[in-house]
Amino acid sequence: MKTSFSKRVALLGAAALISISVTALPTSAHASAPQCTPPAAVVSCQGVTSDGAPYVMQVPGNFNGTAFIFSHGYRYNIDIPAAMPLIGGYTVTNTPQPGPLIYGKGSTVKNDTSVMKYMLSKGYAIFGSGFARQGWNADSGVATDVELINTFKAQFPTTKHVVAWGESLGGFMTQALAEKHPELVDATASLCVETGSIEASLTVAGDFLWGLKTFFDPTIKGGNYSAGAAGYAEAMGDLGKVFTVMGKLQKGIGIELATGKPQWPDTTPATITGSALAGIPSRSALLLVGLMAGVPTQSAHFDGSTGPGSVNSASYTGFAIAGSPALAVLENGVTSAALGVLVTYDVEQQAGGAIFDNSKTDYSARVASDAQVFNAGLSGATATGGLLQYLAAAPRATANATAVAKMRTLLAHTGKVNVPTIMLNSVNDAVAQGGNVQWVAQKYAAQYEAQKAANLKAGKPRGPINFLPIYAVPPAHYTKFDASGLPVTSTPAVNGTDHCNFTLKQYTTVVDLLGSAATAGKFPNMGPVKSAVRKMGAVYDPNFEPDLLKFYQDQQG
Repeated sequence: MKTSFSKRVALLGAAALISISVTALPTSAHASAPQCTPPAAVVSCQGVTSDGAPYVMQVPGNFNGTAFIFSHGYRYNIDIPAAMPLIGGYTVTNTPQPGPLIYGKGSTVKNDTSVMKYMLSKGYAIFGSGFARQGWNADSGVATDVELINTFKAQFPTTKHVVAWGESLGGFMTQALAEKHPELVDATASLCVETGSIEASLTVAGDFLWGLKTFFDPTIKGGNYSAGAAGYAEAMGDLGKVFTVMGKLQKGIGIELATGKPQWPDTTPATITGSALAGIPSRSALLLVGLMAGVPTQSAHFDGSTGPGSVNSASYTGFAIAGSPALAVLENGVTSAALGVLVTYDVEQQAGGAIFDNSKTDYSARVASDAQVFNAGLSGATATGGLLQYLAAAPRATANATAVAKMRTLLAHTGKVNVPTIMLNSVNDAVAQGGNVQWVAQKYAAQYEAQKAANLKAGKPRGPINFLPIYAVPPAHYTKFDASGLPVTSTPAVNGTDHCNFTLKQYTTVVDLLGSAATAGKFPNMGPVKSAVRKMGAVYDPNFEPDLLKFYQDQQG
């Protein structure tokens, strides 16, 4: 959900490529034919689909017949007040976007359009819309993409192949498009993608938000927002409370690491501060919340294995095992909690009621294996047991059955791969963890084995591998410290962390693989594929299996 959650708003500026402006386009729900510039190095077209989505198309003079349709990530469907920390001042927009914008380690330029420039230089056409509705709009977004593909092909009849790709929610749409309309696309890539259903992703966010509410601020509503203006006010209030309590936790954890004395936020329930639990560091409770929700314990600046000073010193070891995982959960959790508020509010308004339910969730079972790995960070088995016992007795969230049923009618994936498909996620993405790709990888493994068996039985070759699960993985050590031993968090997010944080090389390698697959109907041999992925600084290895989201682990028992 790149556009909003990292406050790196992925909107194409007026002069970002050629000269794209949608201010004069009609906004009513009536299609307008593409309005194109005269033939030039790049022909630029604008228009509006029948549902009111503005779009742009860019076709180079050396068009090679392959066009890429891009679906952008989640954009908030409500304005965010300017006074709100981190994400304040956001205004709803439907500005069209024909390709990805780099913001991470691969660029020092805000909204870097290098990927799109590369594609145009290679003879690829690019196009994409701003969609008619913002927020969780997978159903309408796929319909827009279907119409837009047909519009593009009608406008440029020399088009031979169409590649669909997208980021975050746009990646979700891309996979759904290929499942429902494989006749329209020849290859796809879903980047920093959430897979399966919106329910799976909202469970991560909901669990984390409920943990914050239960341990640190019971006034957080955490869902079941009212309709209309009242619900908007409740959601904005929750955002403010979440950012406030995370700031208090950050300060408190710093004191805990320096003094060894527990520091709980002043909004912590009296049932904790007035009990033996108050003797447990708040960082341990926060780490537990992250583990039970599935929030990564490595983040943009905290690797979970590095401390200040010499490698064998107590300060190094203590920070690495006690401080770093909790601070990683905190850094990732800011994004996860914002997701928990804003997307829950969005989907609840569509579904008509509360959709998060943890009334039957066994958090002790969820963290059983992690509790051993992070024993020191959780302050030992006794402390962990006490915290889990408190969670077990705490009031749970109960969903509205009718609302849940309606939510489950929203577009979801089957996991079937119909065309050559790439999925690229950072393993430590706070929003779209690597387990999202693993969910599809498991589905495809069964699909491939069945197809191979059928082909061999018919005396045919086993068939090509059409699914490439690729992961951006950070180095083992990357946390930096200043001269006083404090962690440095002002540097760009490390590749393999953060949301949709990819390098130019990673994007362009995906483009090259997709272009080849669209033309050939399959990926190159695995040797060249593995070499290309290695050179782009990522991992393609069928034996590399990130943990599934907790939602799917619960289903598997």
